Amino acid sequence: MRLRKLGAFGAEADEISPDFRQVWDAFFASQVLVFRGQKLTPSGFLGFAKQFGKPEPHVIDQFHHPEHADILILSNVQKDGEPIGLADAGTYFHTDYSYLDVPARCTTLYSIQVPKNGGDTLFADQYAAYDGLSSSLKTQIQDLIALHHYGNRDDQDKSSRTVASVLTEEQEGKMAWVRHKVARKHPVTGRTALYSVSGSSFRIEGMPDDEAVDLLDELKRHATQGKYQLRLKYGIGDVVVWDNASLLHSATLTDPADPRTLWRITIKEEGRS
Repeated sequence: MRLRKLGAFGAEADEISPDFRQVWDAFFASQVLVFRGQKLTPSGFLGFAKQFGKPEPHVIDQFHHPEHADILILSNVQKDGEPIGLADAGTYFHTDYSYLDVPARCTTLYSIQVPKNGGDTLFADQYAAYDGLSSSLKTQIQDLIALHHYGNRDDQDKSSRTVASVLTEEQEGKMAWVRHKVARKHPVTGRTALYSVSGSSFRIEGMPDDEAVDLLDELKRHATQGKYQLRLKYGIGDVVVWDNASLLHSATLTDPADPRTLWRITIKEEGRS
């Protein structure tokens, strides 16, 4: 498995090593791994993802893959006037499943259809963002606990293309408030990273809501600066897997008439966060 650097972080290869330990080690070292031009069945994709841990099906269950509920279909394509998948998902910086008590270890995508324009994913390195904070701000946030809920703190207009994907009433009933540290120690590497300061974090324990949002917004602006970002372009058959505990990520909007389809599997962390 010959890895090529994508930037300050991230790596790509043309084949997946049969020795998963190589993949595991490269994943946590690189934060984003891309395997270009693979040919996978739904079962093959699921088998690859399960090596990282236990899949957690998305709460939006109407777009689960018909063969495997652990696979979520992301697509702007319609068939017989009905969407075949979830369109415009995650078009804001966030961390997957940070609204769950046990959040996501990694997310893996398999690219089926690539639009002519756009469709990239932006990643922001939260190790580097934390390291780049002033000493006083590190001290200030050291013990802070953020309160998370499904949604996008910056956009709660359900008609917007950058709102969190809209849930049914039944799906909303499954969501609850959860707690995660603002400066969170990575459960595998032990390094400290800013955790989901954009996206699902709405409040901070023991702090007035307006002050909490001001602080979270300050951290978000810092954490999503261009110097911490990587832009990933997809080809057909690309398999991408990223580390949710050390990254923020954002999809980019595409023309709804420009077909784009991916399969997604999200793997949860082990135990409590």
